[in-house]
Amino acid sequence: MAAQPTAEPSPLIHAPDLAIRARSERQAMDWSVALLSQGIESTPLHASEGWQLLIPRDLYPHALTILEIYQRENRRWVWRPSHGSPALLFHWGALGWGVLILFIDTWSRIGGPAIREAGLMSSGAVLRGEWWRLFTAITLHADLAHLMGNLTTGILLLGFAMARWSAGTALLAAWCAGAMGNLAGLLLHPQSHHGLGASGMVMGALGLLATASWQERRAPHAAPGLLARGVFGAVLLFILFGVNPSSDVIAHLGGFVGGLVFGTLFGLLPGRAGHHAPASLVAGAIAAGSLIWSWALALLHR
Repeated sequence: MAAQPTAEPSPLIHAPDLAIRARSERQAMDWSVALLSQGIESTPLHASEGWQLLIPRDLYPHALTILEIYQRENRRWVWRPSHGSPALLFHWGALGWGVLILFIDTWSRIGGPAIREAGLMSSGAVLRGEWWRLFTAITLHADLAHLMGNLTTGILLLGFAMARWSAGTALLAAWCAGAMGNLAGLLLHPQSHHGLGASGMVMGALGLLATASWQERRAPHAAPGLLARGVFGAVLLFILFGVNPSSDVIAHLGGFVGGLVFGTLFGLLPGRAGHHAPASLVAGAIAAGSLIWSWALALLHR
């Protein structure tokens, strides 16, 4: 049985904050993402007594409610709204994304180095007109550890983003954010640059979640500074997940900023336009079509 969230005092907690104790670093990260998907900022912290989440005092009761729903629903492997409210939703379509990434990466390895070379992000090739590499590189990974790291984090973040913004809309936005991350690498790396991996897309999903509180800004229960808190919490998670000297931090940052841009634009749409089934289906079709088209061009030009 999963641990229940409990309040835990800590000498590191500031007066406006209260703490929720987590069993492990992974649980603290999962809870922080779950809260962020509902527009609640939390700060993961490793104190002497273990991992904790610092929660603003005014949002603490709501955060406890969300985590209790998370624990209860997660034990049954079912994620659904509570009392007709999107208190906690996870879209299992993210698993389909994970399977697709795994399939393409495996296919590229079986097919030989020529296929991987055709899809690799190469700044020189892109500047010569092979723009599709900005997208195909998202589906390739350096090794199994790289692939599994992106899949585990990506399925979690993308699942929350797909539930918040609708499956097709979030998938297309994160996909484009991943390409923006590769474009940032092309523009900002001082030398000829090669890259691959879905990290930019994963960080794009995190950027989408950072702006999730934008939807709640007019709600009666919305706390002051809700959007700023959500962005701040996402930035902390970006530092934990995306800033690794051995990884392409520029691509991570480009994807994260892309997610912020798309999430902000979605928040400006009237009502819940991005959630309408036709819009979601069209967005999903565009994402799938661009993937197929990009790889078709890559194979034709190899």
